[in-house]
Amino acid sequence: MALIKTQSDAPLAKEARRMPRDCTGLIASLTASDPTARRWAARDLVDCPEAAAALVERLKQEPEVSVREVILTTLTSLGGPVAVSGLVDCLRSEDAALRNEAIEAMQKLPDAVAPLMRGLLADPDPDLRIFAVNILESLCHPEVESWLIEVIEGDPHVNVCGVALDLLGEVGTSRARDSLVRVKARFSDEPYIRFAADLALGRLNED
Repeated sequence: MALIKTQSDAPLAKEARRMPRDCTGLIASLTASDPTARRWAARDLVDCPEAAAALVERLKQEPEVSVREVILTTLTSLGGPVAVSGLVDCLRSEDAALRNEAIEAMQKLPDAVAPLMRGLLADPDPDLRIFAVNILESLCHPEVESWLIEVIEGDPHVNVCGVALDLLGEVGTSRARDSLVRVKARFSDEPYIRFAADLALGRLNED
């Protein structure tokens, strides 16, 4: 059966089309009452690198999922230090959905995220360090294994090391073998660490 457009759809779309189309006008449209206007503005700001800060600020308060999705798509297209710094700020949010969205967006920006990764993995907040490891899960960067090895060698928090071990069990190579043995000894009283390290070592032996 054909979809029937509601009477309110056309006026909303026409209102959104009347919004200013220059970068300044599009940034202003991010706070429009009509979510269609906000969504279109976020989409068209892909050609406005100076809009990264405004997009991040809107992301932190945007209630509409569809608008958030477009904002994140535009931020990943823009990349750059402002966009990435804003996404890092989102990792500290109490909003779990926003944190997960930021993690997914950062996974798509390996070159921009890489210079920040060691700082994230050394953050005083263990939860943020865990989020940083989560970013590594799908971050296509040649240093992922090295960063994970550094975590299990030096991070004092058992949960951070546990998350890193889970991922290292999937991506680790023989380079990680000695570190896996050492983390078992360092957390000898933690059954899960011993289990995860043994699992990772077992996978190395199978390769």
